Amino acid sequence: MLIDLQRSAPATAMMITDTHQAKITFTDVELSRHLFGEHNAHLNRIATSLGVQIQARGNTVHLQGDEFAVQLAQNVLTQLYGLIKARYPVYESDIDYAIRLLSADDHAKLKDIFLDTVYITAKKISITPKSRAQKAYIDAMRRHDIVFGIGPAGTGKTYLAMAMAVSALTKGTVSRIILTRPAVEAGETLGFLPGDLADKVDPYLRPLYDALHDMMRFEKATSLMQQGVIEVAPIAFMRGRTLNDSFIILDEAQNTTSEQMKMFLTRIGFSSKAVITGDITQIDLPPQKTSGLIEAKEILADIEGIQMVYFTQHDVVRHRLVQDIIMAYDNVASKRMAEKAHGTNGETGK
Repeated sequence: MLIDLQRSAPATAMMITDTHQAKITFTDVELSRHLFGEHNAHLNRIATSLGVQIQARGNTVHLQGDEFAVQLAQNVLTQLYGLIKARYPVYESDIDYAIRLLSADDHAKLKDIFLDTVYITAKKISITPKSRAQKAYIDAMRRHDIVFGIGPAGTGKTYLAMAMAVSALTKGTVSRIILTRPAVEAGETLGFLPGDLADKVDPYLRPLYDALHDMMRFEKATSLMQQGVIEVAPIAFMRGRTLNDSFIILDEAQNTTSEQMKMFLTRIGFSSKAVITGDITQIDLPPQKTSGLIEAKEILADIEGIQMVYFTQHDVVRHRLVQDIIMAYDNVASKRMAEKAHGTNGETGK
């Protein structure tokens, strides 16, 4: 691949910043077509996101715009091309992740992150990290017996933990998977639920089932659950047990009480891994109850062998609007806290 970066003079004397140009020629024509996307869709996505002009001629692209944006677009295209050469299938969402990563750190290496395959699903989809935090999370699960993944919804905390669990089961490093979460209503009263105990708790555990069925065929997952190889249960079912040779995931841990969290953590036996996920901004416990997750992250932070990984809204890997929604809510919450503090200070000063 040949790269030629040149700087052009300002188009007019009235321009505040210079217009920069770059030209990138990719050596493999067929791979460059995959990079550009159908009808240059990938190039258009980069151009729109970064506010640059991109024109493709054969296997060469010409970029024009603000200096930083042009250099960022060049970096994104060059690294995505490297992924394609490594047989990584680049999708539109990967372009968004690449832009986000390289915007934050232009020295980041996409290959180190995107090519770290955690698991390949029954649909032949490779599950890989999409952010630095996700990469750190996966590495933590490989190296530590207890890992906390703390951050907003949509950052892949539960999904990646599930992928690691299924991978461990497939490789035979654990003999069973245990998935659990507290049965707490999220801001609404569901009332009386008909059916047996399993029917009553299933709605609370549905997100875990959804993630599991993304990893393997429904029939296989059902068979493993019937055999007890995969167990999905509310956290109350963990009391009195010792969980050996298992990969255990506690989801929605912000809704555990202090007692439940301590009980869960002391169930872990030999040759087991436990991953605890939660979002401390979405606690559905009664006001008088202390979140077991908040307490645990403070009490256990300095224990060797336990790793805390924190996610932010920048790690959201769902629809782009999810990140914007989380940021909007965070901004409002911060504003309200500032107004409340200001009001309190004002009252105190009277």
